[in-house]
Amino acid sequence: MTARSALLLRAVNVSGRNRVPMAELRALLAERTTLTGISTYIASGNVICDTPDDDSAACAEVRALIAEAFDVDTPVIHRSHAQLAAALAENPFPDAASDKLLHVMFLEGDAAPGAIDALLPRLLPEERIALVGRDLWIDYGPAGVHSTKLTKTVLDRGLAVAGTGRNLRTVQMLAALTAEGNG
Repeated sequence: MTARSALLLRAVNVSGRNRVPMAELRALLAERTTLTGISTYIASGNVICDTPDDDSAACAEVRALIAEAFDVDTPVIHRSHAQLAAALAENPFPDAASDKLLHVMFLEGDAAPGAIDALLPRLLPEERIALVGRDLWIDYGPAGVHSTKLTKTVLDRGLAVAGTGRNLRTVQMLAALTAEGNG
């Protein structure tokens, strides 16, 4: 069995901006990269593939290809099946009211020292955050994502590293899609 991974694109196909058609992306990745076993999940930028030998090089290659082909510069963040499964197992908010309102922000690298302390003042009363390794968990509470003060700019400044978020349902699906036997 081949190990599988997810390459997560940040902020593509959101409100008509940063358009990266998934069918075209799959074709380009198959033609112009060494990635194998390529598929995508929903239009928000989830590429499923066999785990590359060098995930950092693969992310850089995919980012450059997307910039060239679609004129979109977006971070590409790798998570192996084991990392996705570990993230789910380490969920600090299993009591969250809704899987759609609980998000994991997968980070490209380590967050800045003091990142959580920098973000805490921006939380709404119902919100919670926790940094678990290179994953920032955000429970948006009943008000949801649309009312939060944890904007992309605030998160980028506080964390000092790029990241991309997925709700819990999507992370569960990515873990299932990257499980061995789903190639």
